[in-house]
Amino acid sequence: MPRPFVMFPDPRLRQVAEPIAAIDQSVRDLWDEMLAAMYAMPGVGLAANQLGVLRRLIVVDASDSRDQALRLANPVVLHASGQDRAHSEGSPNLPGLWAEVTRPRAVTVRYLDQDGAAAEREFVGLWATSVQHQIDHLDGRLFIDHLSPTKRRMLVARHLKQMKKNNRKGG
Repeated sequence: MPRPFVMFPDPRLRQVAEPIAAIDQSVRDLWDEMLAAMYAMPGVGLAANQLGVLRRLIVVDASDSRDQALRLANPVVLHASGQDRAHSEGSPNLPGLWAEVTRPRAVTVRYLDQDGAAAEREFVGLWATSVQHQIDHLDGRLFIDHLSPTKRRMLVARHLKQMKKNNRKGG
């Protein structure tokens, strides 16, 4: 069973995750745990620090069939397209909050794959949005950081109010 998501404003969500030196069994186990958590959300991507683990690991599966999961360690955007794409984004770390975020429509990313080999891949559309969203998490950024200060304050206030209400209810 995957560990629980850390909730904003947990400071781990604002920390930069540590690079992975090598792909070993502990990394593979964490990727498996992350995939279980991602599919249970359901979501199209997850970064390790969303589960409180400060390691540069992400998983992404934006396929319609939900059977094309990619495991990436130390992902870095090498190139971003000049064409943007807007998409409604959310996060299990800020449950129930969604906002339209504009990001490059396509990105080329370098990473270590599940076997520890250096790889490069172009991601387009929802795949690109998810990969960028997860890399932001690894760098201590959230989707709300792409919003205007007013919109961000409004969403954070709503989240904190909901957390306080849930805590009063005992859940």
